[in-house]
Amino acid sequence: MSFIAVNTPLFEGNEKKYLNQCIDTGWISSEGNFVKKFEEDFSKYCDQKFGIAVCNGSVAIDVAIRAIKETYHWQENDEIIVPTFTIISCAQSIIYNKLKPVFVDCDPLTFNIDVNLIEQAITKKTKAIMVVHIYGLPSDMSKILDIAKKYNLKIIEDSAEAHGQEYQWQENQNSKKQKCGSFGEVSTFSFYANKHITTGEGGMILTSNPEIAKKCQYFRNLCFAENRFVHEDLGWNFRMSNLQGALGVAQFEQIENFINKKKAIGKLYQDLLKNIPAQLPLHSTNYAQNHYWVFSIVLNDEVKFDAKHAMKILHANGIGTRPFFFPLHQQPILKKMGFCDNDNIARNVSERIYQRGFYIPTGLGITQEQQIIVVKKVEELFK
Repeated sequence: MSFIAVNTPLFEGNEKKYLNQCIDTGWISSEGNFVKKFEEDFSKYCDQKFGIAVCNGSVAIDVAIRAIKETYHWQENDEIIVPTFTIISCAQSIIYNKLKPVFVDCDPLTFNIDVNLIEQAITKKTKAIMVVHIYGLPSDMSKILDIAKKYNLKIIEDSAEAHGQEYQWQENQNSKKQKCGSFGEVSTFSFYANKHITTGEGGMILTSNPEIAKKCQYFRNLCFAENRFVHEDLGWNFRMSNLQGALGVAQFEQIENFINKKKAIGKLYQDLLKNIPAQLPLHSTNYAQNHYWVFSIVLNDEVKFDAKHAMKILHANGIGTRPFFFPLHQQPILKKMGFCDNDNIARNVSERIYQRGFYIPTGLGITQEQQIIVVKKVEELFK
C-alpha cells in the first residue's frame, strides 16, 4: 500500500514555463521580474498597497515586527498579545525584537484566539495584538478590531494559513467581505509547501503604510541604502529569489481553483467522518466559510487513546498526519527564558486540543480515492 502524505502540492499551471524563463534568461537570484510581479499581484489581491517578498513566512514576521516597532517607537519589553495556540515563529519574532509576548488561550471551536480573554491580558505596556488565523477559519476580526480601537493597539496579522480567506462583516444586509491579510497594520503570509499556494519556501509582508513598507524593504536587504556598501543599520538577507517568485506567480494564477479544491476536500471529509467520536472542524461560522487549510480531528474525551497513539496507528497503516501546535506557554525554551511564568492565566483549551488533536491528509494533490482510504483507516481507529 502506498503512503498517503499529509500534504502533496499541486503544479498544473505555468510553473515549469516560468521557471524555465528564469533559467533561460539567467535571472535566478532576487533580481528579476517575477518577484516584483508576485508582490504586486498578491498585495492587490489582499487589498494592501505594498507587498515585500521574503524567503519564508517566519522571517516575514521578524521583519514586520521590527518595522512596526521602529515606526511607532516601541520600547524594549513592550508587549504584544499573541495566541498561545500557534507556531513558535510568532513568539520568537516578538522576542528577537526585544518585545514581550503575552499568551492568550484559543477558542474551543475555531482554535483562533479567544476574543473574550484578550482584554484581561492588556496592560499599560501592550502595543499590539497579533492575530493568527488558524487551520482555515479567520479570527473574529470585528471584536478584535473593537478592542484594538478601545485601547489604541495595532494589529499584526499572521495570515500564513489563510490565503484568499474572507471575513464576512455583519453590520447590515449588504455586509461586505474583507480579505484576510488586509486587517493588519502589517500582515504576513507563508508560501511553504503545504500552503494554498507555494513557492517551496517563501513569505510575504503586506502593508498600506509607506513608512513600514520602506523599512521592510530596507531590513530584508541587508539595509543597503543609497551608498550601496555603506550601512547605517544591521538587517538581514531575507530576499526571495526570482525562481521562488516564478513559482508564486504561477501558483497565484490558480488560487481560486485551489481554494475551491480545498473546500471540496474538507466537505468530503465532513460528510464521511461525521459519525466518529471526535470534534471535526466547523464548516462555517457567522462570519466565514472554512477554507480547510487542514482538516483537524480532536478526539472526544471518552476516547481512551490520545492523538499521539492515533497518529502512530495511522502512520503504520500508510496515512500521514501532523500533531497540533504545542502551546507557546508550555514551550521549554520560552519557560527557560522566563516568558511563561506569568500571571497564572488558565489556558486549558490549547493544552487539551494539543493532547487530543491532529490533522489528516489535505494536500491539493490528494484524490477522492485517497480520501476514502484515509476515512476508512480513521474509522478503524474506533473499532
